[in-house]
Order: sequence, then structure tokens, then C-alpha cells
Amino acid sequence: MPKLHVIIASTRPGRIGLPVGEWFFDRATKHGAFDVELIDLAEWNLPMMDEPNHPRMRQYEGQHALDWSAKIDAGDAYVLVMPEYNYGYTAPLKNAIDYLHNEWQYKPIGLVSYGGVAAGTRAQQQLKPVLLSLKMVPLNESVMIPFVMALRSEDGTEIRPTEQMENQATALLDELARWALALKPMRETPSA
Repeated sequence: MPKLHVIIASTRPGRIGLPVGEWFFDRATKHGAFDVELIDLAEWNLPMMDEPNHPRMRQYEGQHALDWSAKIDAGDAYVLVMPEYNYGYTAPLKNAIDYLHNEWQYKPIGLVSYGGVAAGTRAQQQLKPVLLSLKMVPLNESVMIPFVMALRSEDGTEIRPTEQMENQATALLDELARWALALKPMRETPSA
């Protein structure tokens, strides 16, 4: 069964990204096509670009970089749960991506974005060229959550998903499963 990493890209205290990520993690687990793991960038707390060597070389010096490399290398597919900040994606997300290079290659990636009226779509579009430069396969299917704060439970620890969110999640997970299988031979073949 392919390994899916659901990565929460918001690190702010009190963030709604945690309940959104937990909802999608639960949804992906129930889908049944993946062995799912939830990764919270707030818990990883990666320093800002402190490795002296280019990530393509895989000569990491810090234990945090070695651990991050091993964690991402173990994934067959990813879903980024991401807010939109000022029409873009978060700095901690960019930092986490840029720490590595080869570990991301030939793997499909889905996006779950949230925000106000735009539902994080601008952040998704800005991130796709970054993902493509790493030879990842960003999927057309995505989950876009507008007015996410209106879905928050009274205590703020959960969100109440809409039917549209559930349908988008199913479409994303179905496609992610197809691509994870299709790209597996490319990940097993050494690069020239």
C-alpha cells in the first residue's frame, strides 16, 4: 500500500490548518488506498535553510535535515494542507520543500487549500511551478475551502466539512492513488 504524507503547512499558533489537516488525514485514512501519516510542520520546526550543501547532493549535516530527508523519502505521495497568505503560500512550506531535492522526485502531490473567498487558489497556482521544478506531479484535482472560519466548530478544534469538500477529497484521493502507482517505476529506476 503506498505511503501518503498529509503535510500541514501552517505553523501559526491557533491556526485552523491543524483541524483542516486532521479532517483530511481522517478522510484519507477512510479512503483506504493509502497508509497515511500526518506531518505537522509546526512540530518539525525546521530552521531556515541552514544546510551548507545543495540539497541535490544529499550531504546533510544537521540531524533535523537527515530526519526530514528520511521522512519525505519514505513517502509515495503527498497532500499539502495550506493556507493562503497575501496571495501566496507560507514561508515554512517553501523552507520545508527547499530543504530537499531528490526525495520529492517522481511523486504525485495534491493540494488542500483554504482561506476566504479565493479558498487558497492563488497560493496553489504560485506553488505549482516550484513543485514541477522538483519533478513532482501536482494534480489538477484539489480541495479548495472558501470561508474556512465559518466551518470551525465552537471550540475551534474541528471543522465541519461540506459535501463539496468531501467530493473534492474523494476525487483527489482517487487520482493520487492512480498516480502513485503509475510513477512507482520511475522512482525505482536510477536517474541517468
